[in-house]
Amino acid sequence: MEFRQLGGSGLKVPVLSFGAATFGGKTELFKAWGDTDVAEATRMVDLCLDAGVNFFDTADIYSQGASEEILGKAIGKRRDQVLISTKATFKMGDGPNDLGSSRHHLTRACEASLKRLGTDYIDLYHLHGFDALTPVEEVLSTLEGLIQSGKVRYIGCSNFSGWHLMKSLSVSEKYGWSRYVAHQAYYSLIGRDYEWELMPLALDQKVGTMVWSPLGWGRLTGKIRRDAPIPEVSRLHKTADFGPPVDNQYLYKVVDVLDEIAGETGKSVPQIALNWLLSRPTVANIVIGARNESQLKDNLGAVGWSLSSEQINRLDEVSEQTPIYPYWHQRQFVERNPLPV
Repeated sequence: MEFRQLGGSGLKVPVLSFGAATFGGKTELFKAWGDTDVAEATRMVDLCLDAGVNFFDTADIYSQGASEEILGKAIGKRRDQVLISTKATFKMGDGPNDLGSSRHHLTRACEASLKRLGTDYIDLYHLHGFDALTPVEEVLSTLEGLIQSGKVRYIGCSNFSGWHLMKSLSVSEKYGWSRYVAHQAYYSLIGRDYEWELMPLALDQKVGTMVWSPLGWGRLTGKIRRDAPIPEVSRLHKTADFGPPVDNQYLYKVVDVLDEIAGETGKSVPQIALNWLLSRPTVANIVIGARNESQLKDNLGAVGWSLSSEQINRLDEVSEQTPIYPYWHQRQFVERNPLPV
């Protein structure tokens, strides 16, 4: 297993982590993703550790805490062998303070996650989204307090806009507080808008990217093709509206090339899509999910080999999309405003 530096921190993480959103299935949304119980989760953790994947990602909102509970039990006494990432910010109750990134909510959310996970500390604690109603200074001072208390080792964010992340980094620098070392972001072969602003920012500020939904919200599993609609059994029937919209003709063109490269390499479509991501700047880690052992084993096969530069170029070209303003305009001035490559 390859390990990469996580942003500007001293922490090294495997290029793959296991996402535990499929654990629990306690709500309709998460049940569509998976309903893995403790026994199966333990087997998943075993398989990951055998493959060198010692990084596990979850969130308090996943199945309303059940994912954290199941992950904690599956890890059991192996806590010193693994890295755990979890997230907070989204709604976890009916009260007016049961959401957001206020000092009140984050402190309670962290304590609750520690209890559910059965651990004394969280290796990487993410904000799951940006809270525009809480001052950035309050958010970051709270996170600094959690680090100083030993409850959190590193901090990251998720789903931030460029200015959200840059403002946060500047506030941390101003007060000498810990910086976000990771940004968990959506990025895939059919969702490349991350490259327009967040990638250049991550390169400039040394923020490592943890990619979520690397298979394009379940569209790059190899089951969807030009002549094959969404399978009868697919989470997309219930979850498609929660993810990014994708034009079918664009999707089919990308999958056509993935199929060609699958024939050339003997690798599966998901393995090729994941391997392409590992060639991209700023990507430190890809969060892989799996409903069952078979899917997990296939995803683990995305490492240990590399696409050729010619194959990468073909995938780049077929998946390219015209960016929104001002990014299309900036591409006319590449002499002094080079694109990340």
